[in-house]
Amino acid sequence: MKVILKQDVSNLGDAGTIVNVRDGYARNYLLPRAVAIPATQNNLKAFEHERRALDARKTKRKKEADGLKQQLERVSISIAKKVGEQDKLFGSVTTQDIEKAFTTEGFKVDKKDILLAEPIKALGVYTVPVRVFDDVVANTKVWVVRE
Repeated sequence: MKVILKQDVSNLGDAGTIVNVRDGYARNYLLPRAVAIPATQNNLKAFEHERRALDARKTKRKKEADGLKQQLERVSISIAKKVGEQDKLFGSVTTQDIEKAFTTEGFKVDKKDILLAEPIKALGVYTVPVRVFDDVVANTKVWVVRE
């Protein structure tokens, strides 16, 4: 069944795209939640106007994301942790710790958007990528210091 997505759906597509999905997925999940509409001729014509509005909103959000990226790249945050012998951390610095540090600095960053490959386990300066928008990623400095 072909449907037009009204919202972004992970692993399926962005808002405004026409995708081919199984009938049951469309009937039981997408259509009842108003995430998609059937791709009929009338719906396609009506959705063209909405697509232009979606594109305009997406462009605006991308500009805002570029501005936020520049702000995040200028900011460096420091996280104080207890250390043991040879400057090894007790525990590690995770995305949740980095999210709290950004919140105290006045930035709203979701921990899912912090692209940390593995937790930080030693003192030092680290470059941590943060996804601001779909393909906009800011590289921020995180200082892990002794408490």
